[in-house]
Amino acid sequence: MSTSTAQLKVLAAKARLGAIIGTYHGKSGHPGGSLSAADIITYLYFNEMNVNPEKPDMADRDRFVLSKGHCCPSLYAVLALKGFFDWKELESLRHIGAMLQGHPDMKSTPGIDMSSGSLGQGISAACGMALAAKFDDKDYRVYTVLGDGECEEGEVWEAAMFAAHNKLDNLVVFVDMNGLQIDGTVEEVGGIEPLDKKFEAFGFEVAKIDGHSFEEIGKALDKAKTVKGKPFAILAKTVKGKGVSFMENEVGWHGKACNDEEFKVAVKELEDEIARLEAEL
Repeated sequence: MSTSTAQLKVLAAKARLGAIIGTYHGKSGHPGGSLSAADIITYLYFNEMNVNPEKPDMADRDRFVLSKGHCCPSLYAVLALKGFFDWKELESLRHIGAMLQGHPDMKSTPGIDMSSGSLGQGISAACGMALAAKFDDKDYRVYTVLGDGECEEGEVWEAAMFAAHNKLDNLVVFVDMNGLQIDGTVEEVGGIEPLDKKFEAFGFEVAKIDGHSFEEIGKALDKAKTVKGKPFAILAKTVKGKGVSFMENEVGWHGKACNDEEFKVAVKELEDEIARLEAEL
C-alpha cells in the first residue's frame, strides 16, 4: 500500500525532528546533511523498498546503504517511524554501549544493511549487494545515498565503473546534492561538476531532480525500474539543514549539535510544521 504525498511530508518532518533529538542528546553528530536527505530516505522506506520491520533480515528484502554514514540520525528516525525499534532509542544516539552509534552499525541496529561512514565505501558495498542479487537470481533492489562532497572520493568512481561493467540495473545511487561539506562549499573544496556527465561517462543512466519533491523522487525511481543493463543515478538537489530555519544552507551545521536554546527553537519549528501538515491530511 503506497503512502500519500501528504503522509510522506508528515513522516519526513518527523524524521527531521528525530534527527535533531538524536544529535542534541548525543551532544554531537551531523544534523545538516541528515535533514537534507530526510525526504529521500523517507520515500524509500515508506513508498519504495520491500522491507519488513518484523523480519529485518528477510532474504528477499530490498537493501539500503547510507554511504554518507555520518548522516545516520535521519535514517535512524525513519527506521523508528517504520517500526524497527522504539522512537525513544533516538535519545541514546552516540552514547557508549547504545544501539544507535554515530555511524550505522549492521551488527547492533535492526534495519541497517551495511556499516558505513568511511566515504566511498558505502556505494562499493551496495555494488557488491547488487551483484550478489544477480548471481543468486534474486529480484531485490539496492539503494544507496551519497553526499555530493563524497563524490570527491576516488573509490566512488571505482565503484561506478564496477557497477556499469557488471550491468547492475538493480542498483540506484542517490547523490544528496546540498552543495556543502565540512570545509565549505563543494564547488570551492573540490568541484565535482558536471556530475551528471561524469556518471553518464561512467556508464550510468542519470536523472536530476528536486530532492525535496516526493513527486520527482517517485518519478525518478519509476524510471529507474525501466532501465535495463545500466545502473541508475539520481542527482537530488537539496538544502542542507532543510526544515530548521537557522540551519538551512549554513555550512557550520555540517557537524555540530544544537545547544539548549537552539534545540528549543528547532523542535518548535519542526513540531509546528508537523502539526500544520497533519491538519492537512
